[in-house]
Amino acid sequence: MSTKEYPIVENVETFEAALARVREAQKIFSTYTQEQVDKIFFAAATAANQMRIPLAKMAVEETGMGIAEDKVIKNHYAAEYIYNAYKDMKTCGVVEEDKVMGVTKIAEPIGVIGAVIPTTNPTSTAIFKTLICLKTRNGIIISPHPRAKKCTIEAAKIVLEAAVKAGAPEGIISWVDTPSLELTNLVMQESDLILATGGPGMVKAAYSSGTPALGVGAGNAAAIIDPSADIINAVNSIIHSKTFDNGMICATEQTIIADKLIYDDVKAEFTKRGCYFLNKKEADKIRKTMLINGALNAKIVGQRPVTIAQMAGFEVPEETKVLIGEATSTDTEEAFGHEKLTTILGMYKSENFEDSLNIAETLLANNGGMGHTSVLWIDNVNERAKLDEFAERMKACRLIVNSPSSLGGIGDIYNFKFAPSLTLGCGSWGGNSVSENVGCKHLINIKTVAERRENMLWFRAPEKVYMKKGCMPVALQELKDVMNKKRAFIVTDSFLYKNGYTKGITDKLDEMGITYTTFADVEPDPSLLSAQKGAEAMRKFEPDVIIALGGGSAMDAGKIMWVLYEHPEVDFMDMAMRFNDIRKRIYKFPKMGEKAYFVAVPTSSGTGSEVTPFAVITDQNTGVKYPLADYELMPNMAIVDADNMMSGPKGLTSASGIDAITHALEAYASMLATDFTDGLALRALEVIFKYLPACYDNGQNEPFAREKVANGATMAGMAFANAFLGVCHSMAHKLGAFHHLPHGIANALMIEQVIRFNAADVPVKMGTFSQYDHPKTKARYAEIAKFLGVQGKNDDESVENLIKMINDLKARIGIKNSIQEYGVDEADFLARLDEMVEQAFDDQCTGANPRYPLFKEIKQMYLNAYYGNNSETV
Repeated sequence: MSTKEYPIVENVETFEAALARVREAQKIFSTYTQEQVDKIFFAAATAANQMRIPLAKMAVEETGMGIAEDKVIKNHYAAEYIYNAYKDMKTCGVVEEDKVMGVTKIAEPIGVIGAVIPTTNPTSTAIFKTLICLKTRNGIIISPHPRAKKCTIEAAKIVLEAAVKAGAPEGIISWVDTPSLELTNLVMQESDLILATGGPGMVKAAYSSGTPALGVGAGNAAAIIDPSADIINAVNSIIHSKTFDNGMICATEQTIIADKLIYDDVKAEFTKRGCYFLNKKEADKIRKTMLINGALNAKIVGQRPVTIAQMAGFEVPEETKVLIGEATSTDTEEAFGHEKLTTILGMYKSENFEDSLNIAETLLANNGGMGHTSVLWIDNVNERAKLDEFAERMKACRLIVNSPSSLGGIGDIYNFKFAPSLTLGCGSWGGNSVSENVGCKHLINIKTVAERRENMLWFRAPEKVYMKKGCMPVALQELKDVMNKKRAFIVTDSFLYKNGYTKGITDKLDEMGITYTTFADVEPDPSLLSAQKGAEAMRKFEPDVIIALGGGSAMDAGKIMWVLYEHPEVDFMDMAMRFNDIRKRIYKFPKMGEKAYFVAVPTSSGTGSEVTPFAVITDQNTGVKYPLADYELMPNMAIVDADNMMSGPKGLTSASGIDAITHALEAYASMLATDFTDGLALRALEVIFKYLPACYDNGQNEPFAREKVANGATMAGMAFANAFLGVCHSMAHKLGAFHHLPHGIANALMIEQVIRFNAADVPVKMGTFSQYDHPKTKARYAEIAKFLGVQGKNDDESVENLIKMINDLKARIGIKNSIQEYGVDEADFLARLDEMVEQAFDDQCTGANPRYPLFKEIKQMYLNAYYGNNSETV
């Protein structure tokens, strides 16, 4: 035993001095290396282990509770098992590092731990708490129970002296010599974290102290014995558990619930093994002795059965192991259903397994013990369904199966992955902040150093993209020669169908012997209803290839039909759910292509839908346009054949052409732009600006120009398929939905506003993406101007020249200057403007815009575009 003298802590003044000493020591200790800490941890654990017997005897002598031999095991456990569990744990400096992802985690001590020690396990709990504090470079100040102060302080001295001898700072462990409510409150209020083990009142006080606390709730473990259980093993393990230190571990079984089929056998085994079943009169006497005014009588805690019987006024054999009372109800008045912390068990007879669960649940709910421990004895190989139901229903954080609960609950004896501890959290059910066995990890602050990293980007395109005027029949031949397709479903619109545009496809299908049908009811702004009708037709026809022919409407509608055909269970609003990062979206699109191969054949040069994962669809009930995006929507094959575009009218040519230009501009400005998408966007702009006027003027006689613009539109589509779009498309989607303007025209009306908006050197808000480090869109637009040959003397002039080039092209191909000029009523526009603004803000395309728009900024851009006023800044 220790003979060294330490300053006495017996009042507020001496407590404050002791706390100051611990804090000073902890400051020094916090600078120690892992090697130094581990040396101290080893020395302290060794010293505690060596004194396990004297400390056990001292605890029994001082408290009058428990069994010295069992307390030896507790002390041994607190030293050996805790050391073994945490000896290799990194608790100093860098504990985890991921250089690729740029994340470093650094362990720091919390500071000074205030430890409240119970009378039931005074020395083992003191050893446990001081050891985990030493391992984590924390100081500790202990408040012992008044009836166990000598043995608790002696345990703390043994650990302290060994730690200091191994190099720990003097004063790293301290204690209260004369415990009082006032000093215990000071321990809790002035420490940095409380480790509270004790009764419910003390734990509640810890959580009410204003200091972060790790407290534990009361236990009231009920042990269910199923008919499939090994009764001999179950009964003898429960006796072993219940008699261990006279039942003072909080995880110990307090009641037994035995199925009526085996109740008598269980009772007989308990009797055979030295347990005593109380008769009715004796049971009533024990009830009165156990609870006084509804609270546990502290005098029975940790006592032998013979002693408890004498207190109650009757005699039992000296060798009696456990007193067992057959409970009559699960009400709170039934004493045998409460926590006892001694050598008394309550016993219930259940009708079946369901009834056993009901009894166990009721005892937890009515009589305390929520969140702590529940026990099941069962054939865990052949009765997994019962075990699963037990695990699902019991509101307890320790579910002990086929093990003695007292030793099973503290961990690492009957299950070696179960963390060893003498402080057992009960989660929110028990009013605790932790739901697991408390250990070193709970006494560390983890600092995470997160270095900026740029996330992986991508480039994805259809499996096959075929281009060249006249290529469609050759490309379609693969459906027979390579894929052996049998049934084709053609999706198009009524105009193309009536005017024979599908003939090139159907002739080829006839030639190859592929059966086909055509759905030609796609509207200019395809509706969800139309897509649902098409999907129903697909389900009846059962195609193995889908061919979407047309502009963006037919291809977008075909994509939605494809999804609904292959996965009729999907919900449209789930597919339309917005995302910030397509890789992290909440909704996961179903795998496509299991039933049908998707071929996209554009008949206009603009949307790029043939090579994108996008589909714009309108809810016919609300009129809202939803741009859906997911790479599962990417067509398998795209056939870009200018023969399908030769007769496009001027209006379609200009609208689709300016749409493609907007695609390229927004992809180049996007925060997700890459070298791969930049090259496609720039080349697309170059060829469209050069050849679109000729297509507009005399498209039917300009095959070379048509082919170039078709290629440009598809390249722009591939660019925005990977870089995504921006707020111009967000506003255009809603402008088209609210006021029925063609999509390309809507983009044309908004693009100047968006370029000016994005080109701000000092935007109100910048977009959020790891690759985007500062506002640089003005310079990006200047790069485009340079590539197109309209560079100015500086970036500002270059942007103005780019805007002029766009406006000149718009005028050249017949696009008007303002929304107003397209006949949109002013009163109607203004009346619905706020709603249109909010929907545009919420559009999927907004997220990739380099400048994050505010509602008022979108509104101003709409107003500028309506009146053709470009002077109002946003």
